[in-house]
Amino acid sequence: MDIPACLLYTKTGSAPHLTHQTLHTIHGLPAMAQLTLSSLAEHHEVLAEYKEGIGKFIGMPELLLYCSLHDPVSPCPAGYVTNKSVSVWGLGGRVEMTASKFMAIQQALQPDWFQCLSDGEASCEEATSIKRARKSVDRSLLFLDNCLRLQEESEVLQRSAIIGVIEGGDMMEERLRSARETAKRPVGGFLLDGFQGNPATLETRLHLLSSVTAELPEDKPRLICGVSRPDEVLECIERGVDLFESFFPYQVTERGCALTFSFDYQPNPEETLLQQNGIQEEIKYVDQTKKIKTTSCNQEMTSFEINLKEKKYQEDFDPLVRGCSCYCCKNHTRAYIHHLLVTNELLAGVLLMMHNFEHYFGFFHSIREALKSDRLAQLKELIRRQAS
Repeated sequence: MDIPACLLYTKTGSAPHLTHQTLHTIHGLPAMAQLTLSSLAEHHEVLAEYKEGIGKFIGMPELLLYCSLHDPVSPCPAGYVTNKSVSVWGLGGRVEMTASKFMAIQQALQPDWFQCLSDGEASCEEATSIKRARKSVDRSLLFLDNCLRLQEESEVLQRSAIIGVIEGGDMMEERLRSARETAKRPVGGFLLDGFQGNPATLETRLHLLSSVTAELPEDKPRLICGVSRPDEVLECIERGVDLFESFFPYQVTERGCALTFSFDYQPNPEETLLQQNGIQEEIKYVDQTKKIKTTSCNQEMTSFEINLKEKKYQEDFDPLVRGCSCYCCKNHTRAYIHHLLVTNELLAGVLLMMHNFEHYFGFFHSIREALKSDRLAQLKELIRRQAS
């Protein structure tokens, strides 16, 4: 698997809005898909009887599978972590996970990688007391030791890698302790948890991230959860993060929007001339829309996307992004997607998801190419100019 990269975001083992057939029309699909324990825990008895693992069961045997605890799009209630258990939330409500129950479910799922149980309630999003940060690290290390012991006793789970979780809130001392102690254990990689947050805390989060990754071995992957915006992705890559979640395209789709930001860092003479002449139309079809509140997905619209519900797209017969090779852009127009959205047609979500996934996966391909040619700074500046 080439890195930096993103994981394929799924809901109960399926890409949102898409069938397997439509999913495989998307170019640049990631080599690894993300499953969430919260959506699968209630069904593990079926998989235990099936005995051949979740990959074959959901029709994705060709992909590597990573099982995280929670769905990054659906925040879970706080206050349900104890010294002996962590709770996840499925359709039927709360499911309490002890180490033994958790490992039994992982044995039924048989993922390639899985996130270990951890106390992730201390994050950088808000101030954390030293006592709470210390408790989150202690609990997470205890869960890790218990899960590693149970893994040794399971022949099936010998084929799966446990991903150790780095906790500690916004406390540097505890973050470093978590990183150093987790690195001493025989884990397959590291998950950097609790680094998501609002823009006001970005500088603090990035400082912590730099210090933490410096403590981790370079021969094991570093994943981060809750970070998916293009500008934040690039900041994290500069600080040593390898793998990201791809829930951002799903959020964009859910609010009826399309990703249109440019990630072509190669100079284009025509675009350069347009900029020099002061022409304020779309360059690479990036719409610098102001942030607006939306009711779907409980997220703010970003400047990396356009809102196709807006009336101005009613007679816009351009593709979502000119030059895009996705099925939607090759066959349909902004006006058509606008029509589907205002009439509440299910096809709107299908076409937008196809485009948004392909655009986002193309962004990561561009990152890898920029790193190869030592031009990440140009790409970062291009993304920074489009951010808001």
